[in-house]
Amino acid sequence: MRLFDKLKSISRRFKQEVNVYRLVLKDSRTPRRAKLLLALALGYLMLPFDLVPDFIPVLGSLDDVIIVPTLVIVALRMVPREVVEDCRARAGDA
Repeated sequence: MRLFDKLKSISRRFKQEVNVYRLVLKDSRTPRRAKLLLALALGYLMLPFDLVPDFIPVLGSLDDVIIVPTLVIVALRMVPREVVEDCRARAGDA
């Protein structure tokens, strides 16, 4: 597989995952704490600034790689498995 094809695949997968999280946020079966953590993770990605500035070597980029996935993982563990599976199925149909 060529590098460009891999990047397209990763991009498609990322967009689908963001869509799953959006659907989980909207689902009434999702606990409030999970919604808060998911909203924080998605919001942090969109912030024009970081908690740790990017010009600080290693730590500047590492905060995005650690904070966002950690928030998403913790939030998804709070959500009932059926809700996540349902949202994944709906995101796959879109």
